[in-house]
Amino acid sequence: MRRISDIKRRLGEGIYDEKLAWLYCIGKDELSPVKDRINHVIEGFKTTFRKQDDAEAAIFSAPGRTELGGNHTDHQRGKVLTGSVDLDALACAAPNGTPVIRIFSEGYGMISIVCGGLMPHEDEKDSTAALIRGVAAGAEKKGFPVGGFDAYVISDVPGGSGLSSSACFEVLIGAVVNGLFCGGSLKNDEIAKIGQRAENEYFGKPSGLLDQMGCAMGGIVTIDFEDQDEPKYRSMAVDFADYALCIIDTGADHADLTGDYAAVPEEMKAVAAVFGKTVLREVDEEEFFSNISRVREAAGDRAVLRAIHFYADCHRVDEQVDALEKGDFDRFLDLVNASGRSSFMYLQNIATYRDPKSQPVAVALAAAEYWLGGRGACRVHGGGFAGTIQAFVPMDMVESFRTNMDALLGEGACRVTKIRPEGCVCLID
Repeated sequence: MRRISDIKRRLGEGIYDEKLAWLYCIGKDELSPVKDRINHVIEGFKTTFRKQDDAEAAIFSAPGRTELGGNHTDHQRGKVLTGSVDLDALACAAPNGTPVIRIFSEGYGMISIVCGGLMPHEDEKDSTAALIRGVAAGAEKKGFPVGGFDAYVISDVPGGSGLSSSACFEVLIGAVVNGLFCGGSLKNDEIAKIGQRAENEYFGKPSGLLDQMGCAMGGIVTIDFEDQDEPKYRSMAVDFADYALCIIDTGADHADLTGDYAAVPEEMKAVAAVFGKTVLREVDEEEFFSNISRVREAAGDRAVLRAIHFYADCHRVDEQVDALEKGDFDRFLDLVNASGRSSFMYLQNIATYRDPKSQPVAVALAAAEYWLGGRGACRVHGGGFAGTIQAFVPMDMVESFRTNMDALLGEGACRVTKIRPEGCVCLID
């Protein structure tokens, strides 16, 4: 850690410029907003916890993530392609010498928990406190004595955007704990797994590891979830220089969608159950197609179609990885479009169809396809039914595309993002 006055001086003198420009994928002459955010989180830390400039602290960062391939495949132990984005959560933090963890998250307020005996608390289920306790407990289980600390957190990863704001927060707290109490010994994939366990065992949400890995690892990561406990993953260095990655908020309401989200894994598992299996990864694709009439009768047609999507999108992840490794970006874009069509036709997570007059995701996709004019690619992003779509937009079309999408969906609906090269990190110590 460094004295706050030292961090501010070095930030102003440009000592961190090269690192910041690389991390946020921008030129050194564009760093003013980044430095403003860092100064903002420092001042928030000072004010909230009554610190002076001679106090020591460190700055931590964790990015949001985007899904690039494999829509609704992870919960069936399938394959995915994910990437960190240049939107992130920042924390200014320092040990406080007490057994109390105090985290002030801007826009949400203060949360405090007492260290020690970090077992799940039933009364904390579904709360941010549960996530914090779970992350601290995860580090302690690896042999690191976690003490109390103060942290001031800000984030430009919007909630409900499909960019995994909750996983971003978990990973950020993991990075803080790693930096303050573990000497940086925890690897990023370990931080991701600690975040997942916090969400599963403490928060009470049975999530996979996709979101946490996407936020923790940095760059593009391909993950195979065949072994749930030890998924195989590989990082890839890919340059999207000729395209902008746009995440577009359709403005659709997420209310009353729990049943729609839950039906996807439930129906896929119903297909697996026909073969005496738990998830589709355990069912041979050829055996599935050979018995498709029996599956239709037992699980229904939509379940069959969703299973078809699962198999095809897992294959597409392999093909996307191959295309990116060969530098064949046109092929990669074709596969993005194919994944989008499969989600629309087979997975059927574009609309609920309870109200046929309301299909905002479908309208956004149709408009994006029109304005792309046969170039780039677009697809549903994340869980579907509401929320966001994703588009790869040629750089010469970005401004017109964003203007048109914002005119349709509202100012700021279209966010232009980049793939961030590093995941969770101690940014300044």
